[in-house]
Amino acid sequence: MSSQSRLDRAYKNAKIIPFDDQSKFILFSDCHRGDNSFADEFANNRNIYIHALTHYYNEGFTYCELGDGDELWENHSFNMILRAHKNAYELLQLFYKENRLEMIWGNHDMVYRDPKYVRKHLSYYLDHKTNKEVPLFPNIKFEEAIVLKHKDTHQEVFLLHGHQADFMNYTGWRIHRFLVRILWKPLQVIGISDPTSPAQNYKETIRVERRLKKWIANNNNLLTIFGHTHRPRFPEAGKLPLFNDGSCVHPRCITGMEIENGNITLIKWHISTIEDGTLKIIRTPLVGPKKLTDFIIS
Repeated sequence: MSSQSRLDRAYKNAKIIPFDDQSKFILFSDCHRGDNSFADEFANNRNIYIHALTHYYNEGFTYCELGDGDELWENHSFNMILRAHKNAYELLQLFYKENRLEMIWGNHDMVYRDPKYVRKHLSYYLDHKTNKEVPLFPNIKFEEAIVLKHKDTHQEVFLLHGHQADFMNYTGWRIHRFLVRILWKPLQVIGISDPTSPAQNYKETIRVERRLKKWIANNNNLLTIFGHTHRPRFPEAGKLPLFNDGSCVHPRCITGMEIENGNITLIKWHISTIEDGTLKIIRTPLVGPKKLTDFIIS
């Protein structure tokens, strides 16, 4: 199956979520939450992530995670990740209880495409204090893709991880997972990154983006937001509407995409030194806000 066919299938089977100009969404991807070891890239930014998510929860946003939320290539067990970052999952649990949590699977958490796996590992966890099972995300479902459809303009926003445009990270993901667990994780501890990852390989990033652009051009210039490459992307109005929310494992910052008041904004959360010398986590818009309708290309 070609990348175009995989993208066609993801769009055809996508979950449809109606929205309007009062709706608020925050899109993050590629958190790669790990086990808090030296190989856990998320650990460096977890305080920024928790602060940002707390803000979005309090402001009534729906949280959409566009894949690779959990690092299940380097780590064999979700329980290890849960124990390392329990405060993050407790916050996600608040979104889930209010039906404000939407999850998409990527290549590093591709096991979540199996509902049985999700039900077994994410529904409950063992509380070691009480030795009892406690609900985490009972009945949660991970999607391959989501389409946000505007109630008035009928404009669609296609959300997916993006590895559908990457043969080895979609079809050959088990091979990559084996190599990461056996080879790249030990090397990552001493600072050597996996060169086969689009996040580390510029040429592979360009290939993935080119395949996505081709699909968008063949599908009425559908506004598409993806992750996978970790490279933030926000095109000019009138250009092919391919967006990327970046990742949560940038050095010293996380990036994401906000949809609010019918606008779209690429944002960065990072630590900054203020005048009195103390450190503060701040939100900085990188591009936007721009009207979603500016990206309707006839």
